Amino acid sequence: MTAELIIRLATPRDHDQIWEILRPVFRSGETYAIDPEIPRATALAYWCGSDRTVWVTVRDQQVIGTYYLRTNQPAGGCHVCNCGFVTNPKAQGQGVARAMVTHALGAARAAGYSAMQFNFVVSTNERALGLWKRVGFDIVGRVPGAFQHPRLGFVDALVLYRRL
Repeated sequence: MTAELIIRLATPRDHDQIWEILRPVFRSGETYAIDPEIPRATALAYWCGSDRTVWVTVRDQQVIGTYYLRTNQPAGGCHVCNCGFVTNPKAQGQGVARAMVTHALGAARAAGYSAMQFNFVVSTNERALGLWKRVGFDIVGRVPGAFQHPRLGFVDALVLYRRL
């Protein structure tokens, strides 16, 4: 690592770099229930939708990670937030995801949320699951065979939850 990580709000100028991070993750079809052939514009509309606050993690002026924060459910569920995280595969294992989730927990508290929930974590995403557990998330639900993994077939999806 040659420079510190900076986490800041995303701007439309970041969309090209965000797409370069999303594309290999979405194309692999291994961790998100998103069509692996999703077009760039559709992927960015999903990730950067008006119902989300989007952050980027930057090192040496390059976006190496991104996450969004949004209300998980309307009305009676609006005190719980939801996030999605993606790290550039070249930056994995360098603390980027940990920095983002730590930042997200603080941003969620500052926004007035009392809990964070991940609705659909693919059970084979062991790297993410390990991190989520280390920062205090509990597995509170399991949906057997809910995700069709491109190599492993049907695998479970997990629901994770953490009070803020």
